[in-house]
Amino acid sequence: MKDPRPDLVGLMPSEMEVLAEAWGQPRYRGRQLFGWVHARGCRDVTAMTNLGRPFRALVAERARIGRAEIERVQQARDGTRKFLLRLEDGEEIESVLIPDAGRLTACISSQAGCPLACRFCLTGLMGMRRNLTAAEIVGQILLLNDALAREQRISNIVLMGMGEPLLNFPQVERALTILADPQGTAVSPRRITVSTAGYVPGIRKLAASELGVNLAVSLSATTDSVRDGIMPINRRWPIAELLAACRDYPLPHRRRLSFEYVLLDGVNDTPADARRLIRLLHGLRCKVNLIPFNTSPDLPDRPSPPERVEAFRQILLDAGFTATLRESRGWDISAACGMLRAANRPPQAEPAAGAAEAAFAALD
Repeated sequence: MKDPRPDLVGLMPSEMEVLAEAWGQPRYRGRQLFGWVHARGCRDVTAMTNLGRPFRALVAERARIGRAEIERVQQARDGTRKFLLRLEDGEEIESVLIPDAGRLTACISSQAGCPLACRFCLTGLMGMRRNLTAAEIVGQILLLNDALAREQRISNIVLMGMGEPLLNFPQVERALTILADPQGTAVSPRRITVSTAGYVPGIRKLAASELGVNLAVSLSATTDSVRDGIMPINRRWPIAELLAACRDYPLPHRRRLSFEYVLLDGVNDTPADARRLIRLLHGLRCKVNLIPFNTSPDLPDRPSPPERVEAFRQILLDAGFTATLRESRGWDISAACGMLRAANRPPQAEPAAGAAEAAFAALD
């Protein structure tokens, strides 16, 4: 049974102020409450010592501070940790903590499952379960913070986990506003990245928002015929339309778009593909992240050989592009790019392409 009380984790400071006032308290008490929940990660209202005891009792009675239940934590040889989380309704998602030199990145999910069925991604095999609420998105960061040592702090957030963030834009926008608030977790928008498979209306909504976060676009092909086959979303928003939205995207000074390119053996990894990519991205302030395909018995493709990957990258470098080869972090625990899947959930019976069209139609 779903708890009917409002989850404070999904409320913005102004909304907590309104609640405090409705409960007979000065508005600033709402800000104090926000700080306890987000800046301090407090889960016990009775520990909020600068709030009066009667107010604490009222908050405990009329609201809650939600957290998903941790079902399993796995640690990879490289220090990456993957968390399998059970939500209130029994759905499952995965979140990942990735340590690196000078940073600690949290890779979080925006949907339970995903309707887009990209051929190189295991999440699509789950089908679309549902969108996450803002509280469930923010709650992943609070839960991951709970798992850190006292001296550790999440420095970067990437919405590259399960789901297409821009298909859940209202909740993602709310969640990122909360996470960036200086009186909360205070993660700078410059250190937050939203990744999309190419949902063009969502890119335009993100461009018009005041979030100021980074945008990463999963491109992974240089012709519509190839992209149609590996990323069904391209049948609705082809490459030209996608790149037009990218060219319109407002970029603050010294910021760039990121284009993610998963290299598949014999599919999209030829020198001709590299040269087409150069022409497609000409004039865009961007970088290209080349991503080795992470194999699975459930996926049909193979990774490009290392020498072909390097040849592809060198063509981009020779043309003056910034092109990096992303290391597969957490591969041995299936935490790397395209490998997140709540294994306890069987695949949906509905064909994935049908699920994608249904998701788009619901937004039209």
